[in-house]
Amino acid sequence: MSSARQKLSIADRFRGFLPIVVDVETGGFNSRTDALLEIAAQIIEMDGEGRLNPGELHSAHVVPFKGANIEQRSLEVTGIDPTHPFRGALEEREALKTIFQPVRAALRATGCHRAVLVGHNPSFDLGFLNAAVERTGIRRNPFHPFSTFDTATLGGLAYGQTVLARIVQAADLDWDSDQAHSAVYDTERTAKLFCDIVNRWDTEIGLPAPVRQRHMATS
Repeated sequence: MSSARQKLSIADRFRGFLPIVVDVETGGFNSRTDALLEIAAQIIEMDGEGRLNPGELHSAHVVPFKGANIEQRSLEVTGIDPTHPFRGALEEREALKTIFQPVRAALRATGCHRAVLVGHNPSFDLGFLNAAVERTGIRRNPFHPFSTFDTATLGGLAYGQTVLARIVQAADLDWDSDQAHSAVYDTERTAKLFCDIVNRWDTEIGLPAPVRQRHMATS
């Protein structure tokens, strides 16, 4: 393995963007009207050999915002009880701080200038994240407002599957249906899958030419 490959940074690999895997559980499908109930985020790291690995995971249960709609069908799927006394839920603004503070620290540590949300059909998760940011008046959102990495698309490319459970199983990773539809579990599975696909690409096909050129120019 070349010294250039060993010294590759995650900022080099993704053009100054830092992949952060995010999953949300909600009270419905409308980010403007339906409650955000859970959020989890896992930072993606790069080791000394240029391989991606899931890093720290941060999560929060969220108190539904005032007037939020919650569909019973959504609660049946997720198993969330928003009124449970031991749920330990945070108000939306505090929940977002729980996620954003370590993301900002990771940006500083890696030299990346913006986080990019990685998710399975990520427009859903990003829509709820952006809506919560707008409701709470947070000014410094570390996530790119519209760019994402989609593991449904990547899974279709790498494994011919687009359903998260089927892609994970095709990648020979563990999948527990009983734990699915929790923000923490889905984030962990999605993070492992994203790392697996990128690592396999870089090993079997090689780094994209612009990445090699950009890295060599700064080495």
